[in-house]
Amino acid sequence: MLAPCRRFNTMMIASLRVAALCLLLYGAALTWLWFKQESLLFAPTVLAADYPLATAPDVHEVSIAVPGAQLSALHLRLPYPKGVVFFLHGNAGSLASWFVNPDYYRRANFDLFMVDYRGYGKSSGRIESEAQLRADVRAAWAVVAPQYAGRKTVVYGRSLGSGLAAGLSAELAGSAPPDLTVLVSAYTSMAALAGEHYGWVPQTVLRYPMRTDQIVGRIRSPLLLIHGVQDELIAPAHSDALKALAPHASVLRIAGAAHNDLQDFDTYLDGYGRALAAL
Repeated sequence: MLAPCRRFNTMMIASLRVAALCLLLYGAALTWLWFKQESLLFAPTVLAADYPLATAPDVHEVSIAVPGAQLSALHLRLPYPKGVVFFLHGNAGSLASWFVNPDYYRRANFDLFMVDYRGYGKSSGRIESEAQLRADVRAAWAVVAPQYAGRKTVVYGRSLGSGLAAGLSAELAGSAPPDLTVLVSAYTSMAALAGEHYGWVPQTVLRYPMRTDQIVGRIRSPLLLIHGVQDELIAPAHSDALKALAPHASVLRIAGAAHNDLQDFDTYLDGYGRALAAL
């Protein structure tokens, strides 16, 4: 009877060692994820300081001072604009790839202000926390908004920027809310999104939860949610869930559109344009 017991003990010890190794590797992966989240969430294109971002006479480069950095922005300024669209872009690229359709805003007679986050384009510094990212957005808004007193203001966020835009509009709800908030390819939270794509990651490890679901209900001004029906990165169900939390919101679903090609669809351009024209 001793031999089978020895074999059993040997197998148990081997299993425990394998389990311990798996836990060690899992813990190491979570530790790496804690400290390296920025490299997974943010995919900036870095531009040289002398890169010519503004090429049209009515587009101006702007630098915004924030603690420890300078944010690069572009400002389309028309002679007699109806108002301004404050545009917060997605997690990849830079102003060079996002500020590509100013004619759309010229036709709508809206100025366009778009800022690069820290480490994007010609912006200096690096993103270190969600609180810092939101504070930078508030600082950029504080530069722009006073220039449009008495005119229409639109806060627009796409993909990553949707959570930032929702947060800004919610903060402004009690003082000077925008006339329209537009959330494109929005998520209920980064935590929920991570759970869909990386179910093995506990939410406690995420340093950028971006809980749009907890703040969207505080947006009192008109709210437009736009989502591609074929979006596999951020499913349209996220916008549906946000609509349930903010019943006054309107939802525009773009048939055939995925995550990165909404701007190629007339239904998106026309629907967004109607919202601007209605202001």
